[in-house]
Amino acid sequence: MLPSTHVAVQVAAPAAAVYAFVTDPTNLPKWASGLADTEVVLREGRWISRSPMGEVEVSFVPRNEHGIADHDVTLPSGEVVANPIRILPNEEGCDVLFTVRRRPDMSAEDLARDVGLVRQDLETLARLLGGAGDAGAE
Repeated sequence: MLPSTHVAVQVAAPAAAVYAFVTDPTNLPKWASGLADTEVVLREGRWISRSPMGEVEVSFVPRNEHGIADHDVTLPSGEVVANPIRILPNEEGCDVLFTVRRRPDMSAEDLARDVGLVRQDLETLARLLGGAGDAGAE
């Protein structure tokens, strides 16, 4: 099993609105700087993003009523990285939980860097959609 780190943030916006925003690939440049630095375009039925890693493909699971916003990222090398993310209703707001997994070729430093980037992205998401507490990691 790959070691996992969970990063979470609370968002003061309804879960349905946060889910709709997160699962719209065109919104990625607004909150996920590690994945999309300028734009995401639909090319031949695939969502393609320019990222700090180069051009990547982003593929979300089908929309659902469970708040599951998992997405696969196909790196320029062809490696596919699975990114589990959940939007969990919490009274009038929600918790957003992202699982970062340490891939076999990653150093501890690489994992710590990725966790930090995810934390920043989630904090950006929370600020955009209504404020939040600090993003934490377990």
